[in-house]
Amino acid sequence: MPMTPEQHGKLAAFVDAHHAGQVAFLREIVRVPSDTPPGDNEPAAAKAAELLERLGHTVERHPVPEAFLRDYGMKSVVNLIVRHRFGTGGPTIALNAHGDVVPPGEGWTKPPYEGVVENGRMVARGVAVSKSDIASYTYALEALKAIARDGARLNGTVELHFTYDEEFGGLAGPGWLLEHGLTKPDFAIAASFSYAIVTAHNGCLQVEVTVHGKATHGAIPKTGHDALRAANAILTAVYAEADRLEAVKSTVAGIDSPTFIVGTVAGGINTNVVPDRIVLRMDRRMIPEEDPATVEARVREVIEGAVRAHAGIRVEIRRLLLARALKPLPGHEKLVAVLQRHGQRVFGEPIPAVGVPLYADARLYGERGIPIVMYGAGPRTILESNAKRADENLLLEDLRRATQVVASAVADLLSA
Repeated sequence: MPMTPEQHGKLAAFVDAHHAGQVAFLREIVRVPSDTPPGDNEPAAAKAAELLERLGHTVERHPVPEAFLRDYGMKSVVNLIVRHRFGTGGPTIALNAHGDVVPPGEGWTKPPYEGVVENGRMVARGVAVSKSDIASYTYALEALKAIARDGARLNGTVELHFTYDEEFGGLAGPGWLLEHGLTKPDFAIAASFSYAIVTAHNGCLQVEVTVHGKATHGAIPKTGHDALRAANAILTAVYAEADRLEAVKSTVAGIDSPTFIVGTVAGGINTNVVPDRIVLRMDRRMIPEEDPATVEARVREVIEGAVRAHAGIRVEIRRLLLARALKPLPGHEKLVAVLQRHGQRVFGEPIPAVGVPLYADARLYGERGIPIVMYGAGPRTILESNAKRADENLLLEDLRRATQVVASAVADLLSA
């Protein structure tokens, strides 16, 4: 039978009563560095598992083999699954958050791995993206357990998927769990924003371009083949392509145009030597309407065409990442409906369903045919929270309220 307003009130009361404990839980999570790169994230998973076991959960630890990680570019990944069964029958609903983060960088006014709480916000690397949802999903499940003990009739399974490689694309996280048959949920909710439900996101192609030339003394440059001059032609062509892409528009609300950037440039031997090798790393974001194979062919054409007239130059193009876009699947509307209903009730304003120009490992559930949306306690906006910048922070009131929303939404799905 459907959840009653009284039962939703009990969920909210549980979250309110345990908010201080949830904040303390989150502080312990953010105090364990999980910078990716280098991606040595087993200690972060161990801390999360310890905290979950203190709450009485049985925690499955799924380490990714070293051989896979070595080729992948990471050092250690242990993914965690908690499974809690309610009643009989019913759907399996996965709640996925990632515990890896980008390195803190410079410019912090608070220690990045302390979890300082000030003016209602916690400051820490990863507190908004997406360690907050390790806390929100854990305490949403705790609230569901509490009302089930109190007599609420729930049927189905809630799984917590806490993974540790989203910054590298997710193949060692959700990708590993799904590929190896360790989980097969009917629905999934992944970490995201408290003020929007994300139903679609961009894809991403990343490539490494190595430009090979021939070194020579700087006093006689014509006797060599300047890899940097050829790389400059590539840069000009890439940015011309980026300008062209501004005219291409997505029909998905919240997503604008494809983008194309060069993220890093490295190479050269010495100030007085013509460079023989330059390495460029590029990021091409794909809107949901684009075909990844067509995009990759075009990227290669732009790069190879730029150096065709440069004698003695050779380019190698190596794909680093291909993350397909997330597109809505049939069934996702059930997730959107319950999250919007309870989001508006708890936050007091309409909760939009939108696409975002980022990419995330949520796509990996979608690629397996699992309806998924992104919703959680994370930032209202990337800029407001300083996500991936100095002084990343989370409004703790959003943590409390988003936990209530997730708990109520999952309760409705388990009592339908």
